[in-house]
Amino acid sequence: MIGRLRGVLVEKQAPEVLLDVSGVGYELQLPLTSFYELPELNQEVVIYTHFVVREDAQLLYGFVTKQERALFRLLIKTNGVGPKLALTILSGMSASEFVKCVEHDDIATLVKLPGVGKKTAERLLVEMRDKLKSLMEASQGSEREFVLQSNYSAKPQVNSAEEDAIAALLSLGYKPAQASKAVSGVYQEDMDSETLIKAALKSML
Repeated sequence: MIGRLRGVLVEKQAPEVLLDVSGVGYELQLPLTSFYELPELNQEVVIYTHFVVREDAQLLYGFVTKQERALFRLLIKTNGVGPKLALTILSGMSASEFVKCVEHDDIATLVKLPGVGKKTAERLLVEMRDKLKSLMEASQGSEREFVLQSNYSAKPQVNSAEEDAIAALLSLGYKPAQASKAVSGVYQEDMDSETLIKAALKSML
């Protein structure tokens, strides 16, 4: 099982990246909370991974912290939640925000995420409560725990930020009209795609 990769970031198009590890290119899908923290292209980065093997595909998911990967693994153990939906959940809100939803039984916020209906949200609140308590206790002493803050500063991508943002939202399960409306509603001149994605997601919660 592949648990961690250290390599050079050669491509990134949310939510996917290509990591060059000693000449081998690994394609990974990251939740946007992790994607925001990536360095610029051609910089070295360490990514914690979770490998999924299906009959029709082999998929590698990446995370910038062990805590976020641990939460992802707990999510996919929940009945009705697969890797794609877990990635969507962690892209729509930070891990700390998800913890707050569980602590406060906040179904209303969870159902705003694509693919999360009322029944799925209710299962998440019930099944994740005890799991999160154990995970947070195991994480005590970690400086960051579930707090994921962006330190990535990208250069503006002229004429492509809106397209990149819409493509990222579509890949997470949002409908084309919904993604386009959210992006156009928050777009400001000189916004880079990562900032635009983050603002569009926030506007839908």
